[in-house]
Amino acid sequence: MSNVTGLRCVHCARTYSAEEVEYFCPVCGYNDGILDVLYDYESVKRELNASALAENSDLSIWRYLPLLPVNDRTLIPHLQVGWTPLYDAPRLANELGVARCWVKDEGRNPTASFKDRASAMGVVKALEKKATRITCASTGNAASSLAGFSAAAGIAATIFVPARAPEAKVAQLLVFGAQVFSVQGTYDQAWELCMQASAEFGWYNRNCAINPYLIEGKKTASLELAEQFMRLTPGSFPDWVVVSVGDGCTIGGVWKGLREMHIFGLIPRLPRILGVQADGCKPFLTAWKDKSSLVPCDANTLADSIAVGHPRNFSKGMSAVTESGGTFISVTDEEILQSILMLAQKAGVFGEPAGVAGVAGVRRAVESGVIHCSESVAIVMTGNGLKDIQSAIRAAGSTTQVQPDMDEIRKAVGVTGPA
Repeated sequence: MSNVTGLRCVHCARTYSAEEVEYFCPVCGYNDGILDVLYDYESVKRELNASALAENSDLSIWRYLPLLPVNDRTLIPHLQVGWTPLYDAPRLANELGVARCWVKDEGRNPTASFKDRASAMGVVKALEKKATRITCASTGNAASSLAGFSAAAGIAATIFVPARAPEAKVAQLLVFGAQVFSVQGTYDQAWELCMQASAEFGWYNRNCAINPYLIEGKKTASLELAEQFMRLTPGSFPDWVVVSVGDGCTIGGVWKGLREMHIFGLIPRLPRILGVQADGCKPFLTAWKDKSSLVPCDANTLADSIAVGHPRNFSKGMSAVTESGGTFISVTDEEILQSILMLAQKAGVFGEPAGVAGVAGVRRAVESGVIHCSESVAIVMTGNGLKDIQSAIRAAGSTTQVQPDMDEIRKAVGVTGPA
């Protein structure tokens, strides 16, 4: 952490050294006192620049170590996280009605989601603290990623998930050997229970909303985006970066990474951020439209990864859109299901509901005039479709059942006799 200068509360602006506080501002508490990691950017520039990146052969998030809060690089888990592919998707762009469209496929991470970036960082920090157990609450992806990285590092994990967590994600937790509490309630109730258990038993808390170091892992997606575009289309960058929104940590991290790469001159300009929520759970959109503070709501959407009625990182999530001059938008569950097929059939990428919400959001934004047909978009696809196979089946429909008889095949394909 040689380039880290301290931690600043986003609510009261008090600053602390990394040794003074662990999770949140002690004055403002964990509901408001979210901390932001501060860096000496002039020092970082000497280590992280275009020429240094060109010579760096480490294709993972750790290629950005000068801009990450790591004390001991020997504690980094062996799993490769990050440097996920960025696809130019012209057929998807045509379907959505935009000039260009790129898809960053985060389903290619070790446990198949964007959350691996945060969990990799969380496990490193837990090991630095010599913690014997790490915990989090999650609707599924953060949980499975923490379980996987904890297994790789040899540290015990205890996970709290709401009862609605998809079976495939719970299976990942159990396979990786985590202790799993299925809380018979909402995600918010699971989160509070996790907070209480962490405080009482001294477990290291991976919850991204209150642990300032986790968002530093998430921002690496933007560091990669900047570098990938620098290689693909030097001197240009998409007009919009599109992110599905749950607790606000992912969109907040994406925006921080973009701002940093702009400071370093690695992208020519900052994009606007499109934050996409589900119609059945849209506290960010409601607050943004009403110009109000957060009003928690019920979560009623099949997109479990963004089914967060009380987002804990509201401040950073809101800042990402307001500072970028962007927009929040919401989409229906039916539009999300349609987007599973659209992304798969137009770009060859299989995403879970929350992962494809950005696709639905772009279509809605184009239809409403928020995004112009001459503009370009980069969509962060946050999770693999195998995370929620029931939603995929619901979107795609059923198979055509036949007997092992060629006559049935001819009939099914509309041929009346032998070829």
